Amino acid sequence: MIVEGTELGFPDLFSGPYGLVTAFVFWYPFIMALFWMAGSLLFLRTKESKSNLLNIEEIDWPMISILVPCYNEEETIEETVRNLNGLSYPKKEIILINDGSKDGTGEIIKRLSEEYEIVRSIQLDENRGKANALQVGLFASRSEYLICVDSDALLADTAPYYLIRHFFKGGERLGAVTGNPAIRNRNNLLSRMQLVEYASIIGAIKRTQRLLGKVMTVSGVVVAFRKKALVDVGLWDRDMITEDIAVSWKLQKRFWDVRYEPQAICWMLVPETLSGIWKQRVRWAQGGQEVILRHWKILFSWKQRRMWLIYLEQWISIFWAFSWLFVTLLLLVTADSVTDMLIWFTLTSFALVFISLIQLLIALLIDSNYNRVLKYYFWAAWYPAIYWMVNTFVVMAAVPRAISSRLKGGYAVWNSPDRGMKKKAS
Repeated sequence: MIVEGTELGFPDLFSGPYGLVTAFVFWYPFIMALFWMAGSLLFLRTKESKSNLLNIEEIDWPMISILVPCYNEEETIEETVRNLNGLSYPKKEIILINDGSKDGTGEIIKRLSEEYEIVRSIQLDENRGKANALQVGLFASRSEYLICVDSDALLADTAPYYLIRHFFKGGERLGAVTGNPAIRNRNNLLSRMQLVEYASIIGAIKRTQRLLGKVMTVSGVVVAFRKKALVDVGLWDRDMITEDIAVSWKLQKRFWDVRYEPQAICWMLVPETLSGIWKQRVRWAQGGQEVILRHWKILFSWKQRRMWLIYLEQWISIFWAFSWLFVTLLLLVTADSVTDMLIWFTLTSFALVFISLIQLLIALLIDSNYNRVLKYYFWAAWYPAIYWMVNTFVVMAAVPRAISSRLKGGYAVWNSPDRGMKKKAS
């Protein structure tokens, strides 16, 4: 969409000296939306439609170890454990790891381990991060198959079956299967916008990446691992702030397969405050940047060529954020009036919003098979306008943190996240 600035009275940034940057800012999200739409539909046609559970009772399901790391989770951990204990999956153990909590989490998980025969608790004196807690849980586990869930998670009863059955069909090189997080607190605008994001954007990206053969990250809130694969790659990185992203790359660099199972639903809580969302997203962005800084050598390895695309996409996303800010500031400086600036934004944004709404509709239609999300399509109208702007500042805030963390090293400790203002499903 090229706008002649001489006719409308404002700078023609598409054909000026910065035309390439401006075109990139416009076309990158436009093309990626088309890419995610195509990937989602192709995944639905070739993989998702064939993904059904048959004859559950006739299968000799293997033992699983469910690992639940906890830090200051006294408000949510008991509900999570009761949910996990009530799952119909026949052979399971639940391992709760208290990572030096400062609240009553330790006492609660000790009581739960005494109440339920299949629950065990591990008490760590010092907070050394989620990756360290998961490693301790792995050492204590009795099963070859691990399901890691967050302490605010409620698994659908069929979720373990959908996750574990992949290890029957995926062969010995299947290292991990990531599930489908669904939001259960839907109380305000922010949580409903995230509902749209999880059900559409994140799901569409994972479906598309799975078709390409490499997944940027498993979902830390619900993921199944083969223990042998984790041992092969040296377990989780305890110095990386997002252990889920880091271990995904380690597995795939060692040629372990990572899959996405959209029918393995896990209900979770999300932040309902701007500060909570900001901290969460900066952490995610920092984790992604730490990974690409650590694994830059894959670009010089032909054996790792299948990871080049997702690696380069991460750098392109970072470059897009800085380019968007540059073009916006340039327009503020060069526009003759506020009206000219608003017209330029309106004309260039219309196509992006339109294509984004189509992509969101397709993704919500697909995900509505497992999660009643289609009725929240109204909130999608807010999403394209806010997502890209917020993402820009998140990426820029994360860059210095990622560089600093790589220079300092040490344990990547965690803080208890904002779980939302209300801890109940709507």
